[in-house]
Amino acid sequence: MRYISTRGQAPDLTFEQAMLTGLARDGGLYVPAEVPQMSTADIAALAGLPYEEIAFRVMRPFIGDTFTDEVFADLIAKAYAGFGHDARAPLKQLGPNHFLLELFHGPTLAFKDFAMQLIGQMFQEALSRSGERVTIVGATSGDTGSAAIEAFRGLDAVDVFILYPHGRVSEVQRRQMTTPVEDNVHALAIDGTFDDAQARLKDMFNDFDFRDGVRLAGVNSINWARVLAQVVYYFSSAVALGAPHRAVSFTVPTGNFGDIFAGYIAKRMGLPIDRLVVATNQNDILHRCLTTGGYVTDAVIPSISPSMDIQVSSNFERLLFDAYDRDGAAVAALMDELKTQGGFHVSQGTLDRLAADFASGRASEDETLSTITRARDHMNELLCPHSAIGVKVAEEHLDDAPMITLATAHPAKFPDAVEKATGTRPPLPHRMADLYERSERVTEVPNDLGALEDLIRERIHT
Repeated sequence: MRYISTRGQAPDLTFEQAMLTGLARDGGLYVPAEVPQMSTADIAALAGLPYEEIAFRVMRPFIGDTFTDEVFADLIAKAYAGFGHDARAPLKQLGPNHFLLELFHGPTLAFKDFAMQLIGQMFQEALSRSGERVTIVGATSGDTGSAAIEAFRGLDAVDVFILYPHGRVSEVQRRQMTTPVEDNVHALAIDGTFDDAQARLKDMFNDFDFRDGVRLAGVNSINWARVLAQVVYYFSSAVALGAPHRAVSFTVPTGNFGDIFAGYIAKRMGLPIDRLVVATNQNDILHRCLTTGGYVTDAVIPSISPSMDIQVSSNFERLLFDAYDRDGAAVAALMDELKTQGGFHVSQGTLDRLAADFASGRASEDETLSTITRARDHMNELLCPHSAIGVKVAEEHLDDAPMITLATAHPAKFPDAVEKATGTRPPLPHRMADLYERSERVTEVPNDLGALEDLIRERIHT
């Protein structure tokens, strides 16, 4: 299995190389040269299997000879052993033909745990084998950072630096990043938005002297392994509702497009998905692009769903690569327009191709709050604001195919919004009950590449 860059100018890599590299040296994102196929019989055989076995069968064709079957199965088992639900990703019925996929039973209460816990295990295995050390730098709008810190804290071969937008994440999200005591993890509050943090991360990867000097690795959803781990729960949930013998649809609250791109890969593999519905908050660049063809950035408006307060959705580049018939030069030109002019327009033909797989919708702040209230009153379900956006948009797209809405975070991660909508402040799980009492450790940093690189060089273990 080989991996190629969406911009066509970087060397092909193995799975292990792509995982440890993150961003391609031409600025593109790695994708598999070919998407492995699962037959109808292969998919039907997943019914009733434990989540870990489904994960092994779905991901195994992508990893080549990076891990033996025995080692890979063991890494998967370790990754999900700490989840708080035996089903790992249980389904709940909200209403006629509408289901909620709970993805918040991991150690940091968000869907990012499905990928990050596994990446932590895979990094540890690969680095132990090679004897090398890496510096992981990540940018987060809230959940990726805490999941990455939880996965890598205390590991000998890794230093972890997480950039998050100062004052633009929830208190629970912030404390999950700032309270770990291990000296190999560093929470950095950047003066700016998530888009600023993500831009500086990409700048570091494109500064090859720095990148090579600190052996930079990335665990944002620019990392293909992140996307791959998320493909699994599309299969597990669809099979539970009758796939491959009937098609299902998914609605995904998304800002950076990684989670829903995993659904697109599941469809490319052969899973019968009717529609993939993109749900956005008021920062609705994805919805605007999918409906008008214009991907034009605007100011980020802070919201009660901060993990979606994004205007530059990195993983959309992976979708464009397929939509433009894997023409790396065409994608590179679009990304240059985005960087220099603040946006681009896709052709009508491309927009039509996207519409064959994707639909979209948005929710305002008031609509998000009212959905939280209604879900509590009529569905007996307490939703985080991101999941509420998904439910609201999903309800606008219900039809004959079962609709699965992804619940991306536990409501206790966003207690202020939930309390405003319901009058109830959701408690943290028992294992996190003392989170508000723990001491915080954080460094405020300017939105400046040189300052960030100097700080990282100063703090890494050599």
